[in-house]
Amino acid sequence: MSAASFLMSCSRSADGTLWLGGVRLSDIVADGRIGTPAYVYDIDAIAKEARDLEASFEREPHLVAYAIKANSASLIVRALAEEGCGADVVSGGELELALRSGIAADKIVYSGVAKQDDEIDRAILAGREGICAINVESVEEIARVGARAKECGRTARIAIRLNPGVDAETIDTHAHITTGHDEAKFGVARARIADALDLVAQTPTVRLVGMTSHVGSQITNVNAYLSSARALFEVAREVKARFALSYVDTGGGFGIDYGDGCSVSPADFIRATRALKAEHGLSNLALYCEPGRGLVGAHGVLVARVTQRKVGDREHRWIILNAGMNDLIRPALYQARHRIVPLTAPPGPLGAFRVVGPVCESSDDFGVHDLPEDHFDAVAILDAGAYGFSMASTYNGRALPAEVFVRGGRIEAIAPRHEIDAWVHARMATVPG
Repeated sequence: MSAASFLMSCSRSADGTLWLGGVRLSDIVADGRIGTPAYVYDIDAIAKEARDLEASFEREPHLVAYAIKANSASLIVRALAEEGCGADVVSGGELELALRSGIAADKIVYSGVAKQDDEIDRAILAGREGICAINVESVEEIARVGARAKECGRTARIAIRLNPGVDAETIDTHAHITTGHDEAKFGVARARIADALDLVAQTPTVRLVGMTSHVGSQITNVNAYLSSARALFEVAREVKARFALSYVDTGGGFGIDYGDGCSVSPADFIRATRALKAEHGLSNLALYCEPGRGLVGAHGVLVARVTQRKVGDREHRWIILNAGMNDLIRPALYQARHRIVPLTAPPGPLGAFRVVGPVCESSDDFGVHDLPEDHFDAVAILDAGAYGFSMASTYNGRALPAEVFVRGGRIEAIAPRHEIDAWVHARMATVPG
């Protein structure tokens, strides 16, 4: 298997050894400080993704608001902040993480349909004037934000998230990550935008600064992305005649190559969006976007040991890992397929094996993969930098995986695997009633 078989972060040397960001992954498995399963991230490659995306805006005013839900490791958030990124957050916890990771309040946007009062208050009170914008997702939420702003003695900056009503087939991604169709819980329907604007005009403690939309994740077609942007720009053109907008935000969702091919990059989406924005006469507004997976997904792997093999008959053979759906839930939740490769590739023929984990669920299944017939000790599950650790759990009493951060060809930091005793202690703890 050649180096060309992998993305820029991951390569295989002539001796068959797998490397990530200049570090041999088999050395990580052998490192007694770490343990497996372990996520390994290439910080340099993530930073380069951000630089490439920033460059696609040229001199146009903009904000790349990294979607922290994709990977909330502070080292990654800090690295992206150093490249000029802000943050898109969806909870009070993510907001606090962004602020503590060095992102200025006025570079943070806050999405989500069920923000709690204390979370809204934190957003309004952050920094000198609150965060850049609270993305309101319903007419009703405008009144809630206005009431909290009055209580806090401030004016809250808001953006209205438009639900553009784009058909799910147009977006062409998994149903669980499609958010811009009529049945989705997200955003204000186009038919209710007028009601939202009237309420903004009647609420002195909110100031409308932007219009935003986001239609889904793992989008691999520029035209699908533009179908939402077009609806957003049409509405924004009408809104800016009434309100002093500062920006339009076309969301994120830029897809990556999970092995089946992806001919476009995040920069391609932005260049096409900029052209469409100009066509709609919105050149005086800044352009925001909210990438998550597109910045981090390709530059992380999940390293796991092979626990054992199991043979049923000639057609049913399994490789059982010590990593399961609690460590990487995407295959079980979204039927996602991640490439799986041995850390050291033995010579000889390949065979079809179903790769599974230790969790007591039939859905703990990473699919059938062509892997060496000869023995190997450990594997890397590729393209796991997004929605891996951030969605991990302690289901079945299993510890959360370790995280390893690679920069400059060496291990810069390690977040050790959580101890089982910590889980047991937490489950036994009680508070007197």
